[in-house]
Amino acid sequence: MNNTVKKISLFILVCLSIGFVQSCKNDDPSAIKIFVRSASNELVEGCKVVIIGDPDSNPVTNTFVDTVVTNGSGFALFNMQTYYDAAGEDNTVAYFDIVAKTSTKTTTGYIRSRAHTTAVETVYLPN
Repeated sequence: MNNTVKKISLFILVCLSIGFVQSCKNDDPSAIKIFVRSASNELVEGCKVVIIGDPDSNPVTNTFVDTVVTNGSGFALFNMQTYYDAAGEDNTVAYFDIVAKTSTKTTTGYIRSRAHTTAVETVYLPN
């Protein structure tokens, strides 16, 4: 009986260890959300927003360019999971230049992104 208790205890310990290792994996999405506002502070729909990886940043950001048009709520949502998958586990921070453009106005900004989080920035179009 003593041998059986030891085997069962060992089995339970192994199962718990596997469970703890699996629970450490972070599955939260990586995203960047850019709000675009007019000079009168109104959200702008249909604005083209481009993010460009900043290779001069510290740590260095890999080459990356993506374009999204703002939705009816006035923001552009960039899914950054493909960037962080390509960058590797050691690169968990990236810096991006922002360019927002309507047919008549352009503005710029800058944002820092982290893996498994949603970074949020607001840019304002000039008068």
